[in-house]
Amino acid sequence: MEILKVENLCKSFGTHKVIDGLSFSVDEHTIYGFLGQNGSGKTTTMKMILGLLKLDSGTITICGEKVTYGETKTNKYIGFLPDVPEFYGYMRPMEYLKLCGEITGLSKQAIKEKSEELLTLVGLIDVKRKIGGFSRGMKQRLGIAQALLNEPRILICDEPTSALDPVGRKDILDILLSIKDKTTVIFSTHILSDVERVCENIGMINDGKLAISGNINALKEVNRHDIIYIEFESENDRKLAYSSLEKMEDIKEIIVEKNSLTIKVHDVKKTGNSIIHKLAGEQLYILKYEILEPTLESIFMEVVK
Repeated sequence: MEILKVENLCKSFGTHKVIDGLSFSVDEHTIYGFLGQNGSGKTTTMKMILGLLKLDSGTITICGEKVTYGETKTNKYIGFLPDVPEFYGYMRPMEYLKLCGEITGLSKQAIKEKSEELLTLVGLIDVKRKIGGFSRGMKQRLGIAQALLNEPRILICDEPTSALDPVGRKDILDILLSIKDKTTVIFSTHILSDVERVCENIGMINDGKLAISGNINALKEVNRHDIIYIEFESENDRKLAYSSLEKMEDIKEIIVEKNSLTIKVHDVKKTGNSIIHKLAGEQLYILKYEILEPTLESIFMEVVK
């Protein structure tokens, strides 16, 4: 079921067109990676989905309801984590969630139960100090708890891991993975390794348009190239290997580096066996033999060329 649908979205600031005919959809109970370079229009798109920025043209539908600028009725379905969440620094986590619950209209009992559940989820249940003394990662975790307080159908995270250290990034990604059965997550980012870890489906935006989209595994399969990487013990072994392999008919191209060869072939299985057999006959010592798989980074670089 499509929980979010964006059709032919356009947005300009003066003469600069930021979003140009953008269309994509997000299925329920998935983690959707919304990718793009810094300045590509990701945050602008998120603001239009939230009804905080006026569309020039196009439509956005959430849970079957049309998003209208300034009339944010569809936001009842949404939890939002901005890239830099702001809090009242003099409050403690439980106090802050109590305030948010009261604003949302939850009962006292619901606020208590949900706050305890969510602070446990994000690892802050035993933290009693004021938010002003929190690290960036702790604030991001509290931001997720706050965004989930009203049990949203969609959780939008705008660059949630961009300024975190590796431990903080892992914490946030683990939390997002743990909630995907309860809500749909839209994960806007330029950090491709994070997306590969948690997302099933992606959309890559470039020059204001959707450049590529779909299931990550399917996209990798479509963009697969038959490439073999071989690393040798010495530069001399690499030179001998190159001399032995350069005239093989099934090899399209050999890229030479100091102690390694990157070999483009027509059929990786058939030619790979021949290469191994040939190098074994030369008694060359191979440190590493790898069939290179496409990555989101390689796909992304093709898109933004």
